[in-house]
Amino acid sequence: MNKPYIHHYAPDNASLIIRIALGILGTPYEAVLVDRSVTAQQSPAYLSLNPLGMIPALETPNGMIFEKGAILLWLADRHAGIFSAPDNAARWESLKWLFFISNSLHAGLRQMFYLEKIIVAEHAAKLRGGIAQRIQSDFAQIEHLIVDPQTLLGGAKPTTLDIYACSCLRWAQLYPATYTDNWVEIETFPALRALAQRTELLPSVRAVQPSEGLRPTPF
Repeated sequence: MNKPYIHHYAPDNASLIIRIALGILGTPYEAVLVDRSVTAQQSPAYLSLNPLGMIPALETPNGMIFEKGAILLWLADRHAGIFSAPDNAARWESLKWLFFISNSLHAGLRQMFYLEKIIVAEHAAKLRGGIAQRIQSDFAQIEHLIVDPQTLLGGAKPTTLDIYACSCLRWAQLYPATYTDNWVEIETFPALRALAQRTELLPSVRAVQPSEGLRPTPF
């Protein structure tokens, strides 16, 4: 590769997952801030990179990639070490759980946080109860994966699935408990909590803490 990747990020955004993955891989990259305080993600310059106006986006020698799942999978297929290789028998299992975390767990957390953008406020409270129940169920699925003897999460080497699951756990704890009476209690998921405690000790996590605005124990 002739030049490093250019990673367009915003602090404590979905781009956090990509930055940690790049750090684990030891792949050189340039981090470029997308300032959400001035809605830079909707600027003409950024929309020319990602027409969806979403963060993250990754510039590569092969072109621009956006959507976090696509970025993670693209990186994994070009840099061994964080995901099952295409010829690995566990590839199909890894793929389905990557997209489960992205399309169900993470999507549910986004709905919980931004619900007033998609539904009128007077109906949001009732809907949040149902979303919270689904998120609890999704975290239970992750917990089961970690304790399974054939686990895809929580192994000796950190993976994309580990990073993603722990990041979702972080975001769940940031949401106000007043959103719903039935919210995520970290003590309910001891295996995931232990994985998060190990993951936050990774050098790649420590390296991005200042620019991401993370506390010493981010997960």
